[in-house]
Amino acid sequence: MNIKKKSYIFYRKAKAFTNSLCFYMCRVFPIKKNRIAVCSFEGRSGFNCNPKYIVKELHKRNPDYEFIWLVNETGKEFPDYIKEKKNSIWSRAYWLSTSKVWIDNYRKPYGTVKRKGQYYMNTTHGMIGYKSIGLWRGDAFSEMAYIVSKNDSDMIDDMLIDSEWCAEMCPDGMIYYGSYLRTGAPRVDILHGDKTFYREKFRKEHNIPMDAKIVMFAPTFREGSTNGKRFVYSHEWSLDFERMLKNFEKRFGGEWYLCVRLHPQLAEKAGEYKHPTLGDKVVDSSKAIDLYEILAAMDACVTDYSTTSMDASLMRVPVFLYADDIESYLKDRGGMIWNISTDTDAVVTNKKEMTPNLDVVLPFLISKDNDEFERKVLSFDEEEYLNKLDAFQKEVQLVFDGKASQRAADRVEEYINR
Repeated sequence: MNIKKKSYIFYRKAKAFTNSLCFYMCRVFPIKKNRIAVCSFEGRSGFNCNPKYIVKELHKRNPDYEFIWLVNETGKEFPDYIKEKKNSIWSRAYWLSTSKVWIDNYRKPYGTVKRKGQYYMNTTHGMIGYKSIGLWRGDAFSEMAYIVSKNDSDMIDDMLIDSEWCAEMCPDGMIYYGSYLRTGAPRVDILHGDKTFYREKFRKEHNIPMDAKIVMFAPTFREGSTNGKRFVYSHEWSLDFERMLKNFEKRFGGEWYLCVRLHPQLAEKAGEYKHPTLGDKVVDSSKAIDLYEILAAMDACVTDYSTTSMDASLMRVPVFLYADDIESYLKDRGGMIWNISTDTDAVVTNKKEMTPNLDVVLPFLISKDNDEFERKVLSFDEEEYLNKLDAFQKEVQLVFDGKASQRAADRVEEYINR
């Protein structure tokens, strides 16, 4: 096993070296001051997440900016001011090497080389979360993962964060010890203030009554590795959707619909989800480009360990965690950044070794089976929940005012105009 692991690392390093030569060759081309190269979820996604909202703000300020968006498969939907380019090695090397600014929510491929005079903003794709990341994963964090993370982090000029929580978690979690910008998360700007436009838009698109309520189910992906090679897999849901909607109608009133949203790493391979009995009361939005335009239309959220719960709570809607595989997930993931256990009635606090200067209580109710979930939905105390939510956001020193995109764009323009 150790020989296989070393062989795999050697192969990855050799491949990275070969790829880096492409970047060095592309240095014969000059850097264009107004060119901005963007990527989302390693090229798997299109116009979405934090990069989308920064780009929209930059374009609004200066239509002369040239935006290059790298994708693994072309044909995605983009505004006409964005140029879609293939995320292949030579294409990536050319467009990155000639761009003044890089904006990404994930890691750059191993072998990427940044030039002097370029600016790299990493927005990440999750702020406050649940899953252990980076060195906090212990033995579950492979040597290859560390090498890739470190290579990318060494190129980053600024990383966006939304809280003191991230400031304490990210150094060892992201293997990044550089500059942090407390801008907030640009992608949640649309969750601040009036969301009537998005609520009406979603209901019209899916023929849902305007007065109906919708709960989003947004499970995260599961991730493992063999001989240092990463793979993503899904977890079979045990959540009874029909029972859940009936309980939501009992507790919160009105007619309820379900919106299923898979993680981007699963959605590209999954077919549309259909429920055998709920029929049109279930909408699969997994393939929709922008999660946050959909989330803005929701009245509640159910997930397992996805940061979607944190984002949904910004709208002050009910959020529930349905975690039916806590024991195995803790083992496979290498633990969590919360003191979550199989005792789902226990108060969940932050792990002090990870966030030593904070004393935080998780505001969400956790269930491990359908019976427990029913009990917690029917006994949900809105006032208690909102008080816990306020205390949580105050303690983590959350930045959420709808202006994150503006602050991020300010920083980008500062570098462009130097």
